[in-house]
Amino acid sequence: MTAGIQGREVRVIGGVPWTRNTRQDLKWVLLFLSPWIIGFIVLTAGPMLWTLYLSFTNYNPIRPVTNFVGIENYARMLKDPHVLNSLYNTIFYTVLHVPLSMGIALLLALMLNRIGGRSAGFFRTAFYIPNVTPAVAVGTLFLLLLNGNSGVINGVLGFFGIDGPSWLNDPTWVKPGIIIMSLWTVGNTVVIYFAALKNVPLEMYEAARIDGASAWDQFRNITVPMISGALFFTFVINTIASLQLFTEVYTMFFGAQQGQSSGAGDAAEFYVIYLFHEAFEVFRMGYASALAWLLFAVILVITVVQIRVSRRFVYYEGE
Repeated sequence: MTAGIQGREVRVIGGVPWTRNTRQDLKWVLLFLSPWIIGFIVLTAGPMLWTLYLSFTNYNPIRPVTNFVGIENYARMLKDPHVLNSLYNTIFYTVLHVPLSMGIALLLALMLNRIGGRSAGFFRTAFYIPNVTPAVAVGTLFLLLLNGNSGVINGVLGFFGIDGPSWLNDPTWVKPGIIIMSLWTVGNTVVIYFAALKNVPLEMYEAARIDGASAWDQFRNITVPMISGALFFTFVINTIASLQLFTEVYTMFFGAQQGQSSGAGDAAEFYVIYLFHEAFEVFRMGYASALAWLLFAVILVITVVQIRVSRRFVYYEGE
């Protein structure tokens, strides 16, 4: 498409006149973006394309010969019981953890919003500190807290006359124990919700109170719609993170303490843990690459569905 500017024909791309100054600006934009572009190609896009190729081979880093096997790795996943079990464990954890963590984070954020002042700053920092704790340290900590014989959690339950379960060995209680552990790091979600609550106009609450709206009506009709963007963002991000859970669970059940936690059976076998096992313990890199692409496809489908559904519920100011 072309447009006339002072008697000259100028190409228009994306609604922007393509002039000499535009081309010059583009060069500077690309120059400043080049570190990210190079990093993305070398550290993200390149490895992804390489694993896509490997997923069609029987590549093994300790074996000199690599053969192209077509879709054999993907066909094998359909018959592998570990794939189905690990996917079930991962999705089960995600379905429970994401709404539970969002609900607790929103409750804490509402409490912070009511406190205000320096106290809010102190508690905001206190809630966020666990997020900077190394994941391995968190896994080790909860290995001690959830110990069925001498753990703090069962000690507290025993104080109230409740016989606590064997969190680390009973397959029925393994995933609930992991969910409890994951709630340790809701602080980043609390901070996001707290910032969103601060942006809700106070005039809307004042008008609602004048009209006789109850606290629940204000929360349902003002607070939730006005922070729906933040709720949707954390919903997507927490879902993606939950589907890739690895470090804490691996530390608790498959690391140095594996012998103490062997009673967990397949209940602690999460998808990324099984992928790690195939790639770095038995060195079936080709099969592990296929597993990685399956996880990518699952995350992509879930995210697309979330985005499409969100159009009905998420409010963006100015729309």
